[in-house]
Amino acid sequence: MSDATYGQLLELAAAVSLAASIVMLWRRSLEAIVRTLAIQAAAIAATSLLIGLHDALVAEIVIAGIILAVKAVLIPWLLMRLLRTTTDQRVAEPALNTAASLVIAAVLALGAFAATTSLVQLAGGEEGRLLPVGFAIVLIAYFGLVTRRNALTQIVGFLQLENGIALVALLASTGGSLLVELGTALDLLLAVLVLQVLIVRMQSKLGGLDLDHLQELRD
Repeated sequence: MSDATYGQLLELAAAVSLAASIVMLWRRSLEAIVRTLAIQAAAIAATSLLIGLHDALVAEIVIAGIILAVKAVLIPWLLMRLLRTTTDQRVAEPALNTAASLVIAAVLALGAFAATTSLVQLAGGEEGRLLPVGFAIVLIAYFGLVTRRNALTQIVGFLQLENGIALVALLASTGGSLLVELGTALDLLLAVLVLQVLIVRMQSKLGGLDLDHLQELRD
């Protein structure tokens, strides 16, 4: 693989990852949001695979397989199965409307690119040039966590946040730790399984996934 092709494919994978974050803010269907999360995880797996193939790093190739299997396939499958058990198939009205959310997401992305200029210059290379994308995903994920009030979208927000952190780690240190990534993937899987049980209980007791219903438990 030539350096030019490698750079173009790496840019494409990063662009898909960032676009997925924007789409998750835009869509109101929970099923569409979960599917977009899977696409984002697959794009990050592709990033790890490209780095591994270009730099001949076996660990990065294995990490790509772990990300693909756990974050792009298994966890979205668990979320889709959970979604089929609930009557809430759409996101409750967020704190901001869609247009305002997209504008703020664009501002956050531009802010991430502006704030990481020195970091990009320090890191150098094709990978370092794309570091702002990971930071933009993290900021957009935080924004989604603040404005969305559905329990399932909160889970998706945390997973999106982890995706952004994983992308930064992959791009900042070509040659990530296989044990760290494996431990992170297993921790995420366990967290999703536990939250799945809690959401099922929330659905049965409160009749929905809107977090505002939890205020009823104060009494």
